[in-house]
Amino acid sequence: MDHLINIGFGNYVLAGRVISIVNPASSPMKRLREDARAEGRLVDATQGRKTRSILVTDSNHVILSAIQPETVRQRFLQEEKPDAA
Repeated sequence: MDHLINIGFGNYVLAGRVISIVNPASSPMKRLREDARAEGRLVDATQGRKTRSILVTDSNHVILSAIQPETVRQRFLQEEKPDAA
């Protein structure tokens, strides 16, 4: 069963569907975001805040998050080892 990962403000994604987590500052990522918006594949989960990470899924959807990429990564790693405590 896939785990749900919190990407901020009550928004979740299935961990098994995410291909990459990237920083939105580069020009290629800005193009990726604009292309996804034009094609209807963009999901904005920032709740009106600054975009700090972009998640790309296996269905080619692009998800914007207001959480830093490193924080999202830590949440993925934490879900992989739920019995670490």
